[in-house]
Amino acid sequence: MAFQEITEQQWLSESKAEEEREALFFFTPLCGTCKLALRMLEIAEAAGIAVPVRTMNINFAPALRERWRISSVPCLALLEGGQPVRFEYAMRSVDDLYRLLQ
Repeated sequence: MAFQEITEQQWLSESKAEEEREALFFFTPLCGTCKLALRMLEIAEAAGIAVPVRTMNINFAPALRERWRISSVPCLALLEGGQPVRFEYAMRSVDDLYRLLQ
């Protein structure tokens, strides 16, 4: 199953609930490691993760990239109430991602 891709403007215009948890996966289209990480996320989602994941092309997300100081891709940003609580740059395994997104 494919994740919903969202633009920076769409994400910024949404209202964020205080307790809402979500994950944003930042990528670039030509990044092979990003494609592999996305596939691992898809497998974790099929196994039943609790946190919704959306994707965002970091080339078109300058405000979030600067605000959150995202240093490289792939980057999985875990958010609570619209604020980052953790950045994961190393997608080690499907099992790690599954546990992270529970």
